[in-house]
Amino acid sequence: MSKSVTLKVGVEKNLIEIKADIPDNTPKPWDGGDELKFIGGRSTRTEGKDKVTGRAKYTFDIQLPGMLHGYFLRSHFPAGVIRKIDISKAENYPGVKSVILIQDKLPMIIRYAGQEICAIAAETALQAREAAKLISIEFDTRKFVLTAEEAKSPKSPVVFDSSVESKTSEGDAPEDSGNVSQKGNIRGPKVSGNLSAVENALRQSDVVIEATYRTQVQTHSAMETHGVVAKWEGDQLTVWASTQGVFSVQSELAGVFQIPRTNVRVLTEHMGGGFGAKFGAGIYGIMAAKLAKKTQAPVRFMLDRKSEHLAVGNRPDSTQTVKLGASQDGSLKAIKLVSYGTAGVGTGAGTSGPAKNIYFKTEHIYTEESDIFTNAGPGAAFRAPGHPQGAFAMEQAIDEMAYKLNIDPLEFRKKNTLYDEVRQAEYEIGAKKFGWDKRKAKPGADSGPIKRGVGIANSVWYYIYGTGFQASIQVTSDGSVELTNGVQDIGGGIKTVIAMVVAEELGLKPTDIIVKIGDSNYGLGPASGGSQTTAGITPAVRNAAYLAKMKMFDLAAPLLKTTVDQLALADGRIFIQSDTTKGLTWKQVASKIVGEKFTVTGERFKDHLQAGPFIAGVQFADVEVDTETGVVKVKRIVAVHDCGRPMNHLTLESQINGGIIQGVSYALFENRLLDAQTGIMVNPNLEQYKIAGSMDIPEIESVVIDVNRGQSSTGAMGIGEPATIPTAAAIANAVFHATGVRVRELPMTPAVVLKAIKGA
Repeated sequence: MSKSVTLKVGVEKNLIEIKADIPDNTPKPWDGGDELKFIGGRSTRTEGKDKVTGRAKYTFDIQLPGMLHGYFLRSHFPAGVIRKIDISKAENYPGVKSVILIQDKLPMIIRYAGQEICAIAAETALQAREAAKLISIEFDTRKFVLTAEEAKSPKSPVVFDSSVESKTSEGDAPEDSGNVSQKGNIRGPKVSGNLSAVENALRQSDVVIEATYRTQVQTHSAMETHGVVAKWEGDQLTVWASTQGVFSVQSELAGVFQIPRTNVRVLTEHMGGGFGAKFGAGIYGIMAAKLAKKTQAPVRFMLDRKSEHLAVGNRPDSTQTVKLGASQDGSLKAIKLVSYGTAGVGTGAGTSGPAKNIYFKTEHIYTEESDIFTNAGPGAAFRAPGHPQGAFAMEQAIDEMAYKLNIDPLEFRKKNTLYDEVRQAEYEIGAKKFGWDKRKAKPGADSGPIKRGVGIANSVWYYIYGTGFQASIQVTSDGSVELTNGVQDIGGGIKTVIAMVVAEELGLKPTDIIVKIGDSNYGLGPASGGSQTTAGITPAVRNAAYLAKMKMFDLAAPLLKTTVDQLALADGRIFIQSDTTKGLTWKQVASKIVGEKFTVTGERFKDHLQAGPFIAGVQFADVEVDTETGVVKVKRIVAVHDCGRPMNHLTLESQINGGIIQGVSYALFENRLLDAQTGIMVNPNLEQYKIAGSMDIPEIESVVIDVNRGQSSTGAMGIGEPATIPTAAAIANAVFHATGVRVRELPMTPAVVLKAIKGA
């Protein structure tokens, strides 16, 4: 059954009324006409005190009686075949309880330095490390290749070579759902668009620009490394996991051990960063559970910092050639992107998202993308996979075209995203807040060695949400309200948002709501990736709160001698709408609950309205470049983003700040370095692997605009990915404006900047 409602939808205050059919057992969606008490406000984190006082327990902090410590023996060579392994001395080392080979049968193919060979469980971490030194390995080394440019050559060593490998799980390249061809180390190209039509449009363009851009490999570098603690009780497995996906870990472990999912409990109360690389159980999780089963003792398997850099994910590098065509009046006519990059022994080096989805949708967009296999650790999803790379190239090309046409870069973007209402609003708001019209017009106009410049760049991401998530609310006769759902909070503040949503619907305060999350024994929740957490879980939460409200109304109506449809609630009271003096407190009504408590469950249904596929965003950067030293300092960034209806501006701004800081670090510092002679990473730590520090962080001003689509009961979308996408590109465009020189390579270190200036 459904019911019809009237909604006010639109961007900011530009609202129109529409009709929508929604499920009977759900509330009218929050829309542009609603003035809410908590939603859209600034609520402090419910877990904040626990985190700053150290009471919050992360996976790293879990200590269990009799717990053993896991450790991997990893390969010290990047390519070869292990013929024989002798683990006997390690097994007999004091404190060692078990040693398990990663692969049951030999030979074992090694494809990168850092690949896991066997797992050890011992009474102490030191014992496990020392025992690893006693394992004897007989192996043949092979030639290896480390860069995408070298790996493309037909003469290069082949990373996945079926002609010399047995058909084992170690012998075949990663599966790919894109149905693309593979030859040597090249998988692809994956093609989108009509090449002949794009080439023709380029020939007919008044102005054509073409350039090649390069981005580096960036490792995730989460503060809490990957890890689990695994414990068996009979056939019941409990796992404490540092994960972005409680239920994906549960599903993976249930599959490995061929037990029902209900036999696997996964707990993630607090989690210290993921950025996309912590969805599954991982080989560390599987081996922890295997070791725990074999030893009949809990096993803690937390990776060290070096392992974190080597083996559990990274953002792939890229080499992108962008060709644009435009007419003299500034109309973009064609986009051509040819891109390749390496995710090591993995895939996922595509970069075409910005090229395909920011400007115009015609047959005049052509993209060609290839994955190149190399003997390096596998890439993994990393905060807007492919998009920071793609934006770095695409947004610089757009900028270059604007300057070549003698058109303001902002005006050029406005013209070519003319029909995007959200992005147009972001341009206007951002330009005004940043003071875009006050900048100097000519690039490199400053005198002296230190030059100031400003730049702009767009981002695009996707509206993802998922369905079937279930949130349960229990109301007890003392008036307490408890919500449970298995979703994990990876630092974005979803626990606080959940409390706000429940409080808004029930007329209580967020501090009145007990929120329990991060446990697979609770209702199904979304994974924290793809910017889908808030969009996925808050409608289920509000729908549950609505059902709880209606149950309370059922109790209150006879007490107040009225009907349910005449009731409202606010500030801890349930009252008659026409006479607010007639009412009862929430606790008075709760005291009438039969059986001391009731529980209701809300579900995340499919959106009842089309919200549009994209989340937009634009950032403005102000930089200072020392042309004598090559040092770039980012002074200020103004970020304007949308995420549907904002839930909590405080945690929203925190996510945007984090995305920008990560973008600044990507733009100026981070770079995985592999030794050309050995294939070993030479900076697998947080000393030589440079990350932006407190003195490198600019002044950040964020604006989140209201976009009311009415698509779900909360109207929420995501923000995790979009905030990091345009940062490096905006900085690069500002560097050009400061110096008059394009820097087409990341990271923009002093050496890279000076090389570009000298080359110009």
